[in-house]
Amino acid sequence: MQILVVDHPLVAHKLTALRDERTDSPTFRRLTEELVTLLAYEATRDVRTGPVTVQTPVAEAQGVKLSAPKPLVVPILRAGLGMLEGMSRLLPTAEVGFLGMIRDEETLRASTYAERLPEDLSGRQCYVLDPMLATGGTLSAAIQFLVDRGADHITAICLLAAPEGVEHVERELTHLDVPCNLVIAGMDSHLNEKGYIVPGLGDAGDRLYGVAQ
Repeated sequence: MQILVVDHPLVAHKLTALRDERTDSPTFRRLTEELVTLLAYEATRDVRTGPVTVQTPVAEAQGVKLSAPKPLVVPILRAGLGMLEGMSRLLPTAEVGFLGMIRDEETLRASTYAERLPEDLSGRQCYVLDPMLATGGTLSAAIQFLVDRGADHITAICLLAAPEGVEHVERELTHLDVPCNLVIAGMDSHLNEKGYIVPGLGDAGDRLYGVAQ
C-alpha cells in the first residue's frame, strides 16, 4: 500500500479548523467538502485516461479523457457521505456506490449492514471515502469487499489516520495483488483505549450531522 500524507498549508489550515471543538456542524461540513477536494486532487493522479482529439477555435488539440469503465466513488456510511460532495466536485462523471459498515465497539471488528454497488466491479478503479482511519477494521473490510467484487485498483481517502490503523490495513491486505493507495490529510499520534484517534477531531459522523437520539 502506498501512503501519502498530503503536505500543504491549505490542507493543514482546514484540518486545524475541523479539529476545533467550537466548529459547528454546518461549518464542519463545508470544511470537509473543501478538504476532500484538495485530497482528491492528489488521490486521482493515477486515474485512468485515454487519448482524445478535440477541435479548439484555432486547431485540433490532443488531450485525454477518463477511460471506461468510469471510476466508482464509494463513501462508507454514514460519515463518508460528508466527503462525497467534495469528491464529486473534482470527479463529477464518476459513478457512486454506497457501503454501510458498522464497528463492534467491543471487538472493534467491522461488518457490512448495507450496500448499493454493482455486482461486478471488474476493471473498475474505486475511491473509498472514510473520514477516520482508526483501528483500520472498517477500511480493510471495505477494500476486501470491493476486491472480492472484482475492483482492480483502490484508493482510500481519509481525513485522519492513526499509525495502528494504517498498520492493521497493511497487514490485512498483504495478500492482495491489487494496487491500493491511501491519501490522508494528517497522521495522528495514537489510539486511546476506546479505539479513538488522538488528538483526532471527535466522532466525524456526529460532527457532520449531529447526534441522532
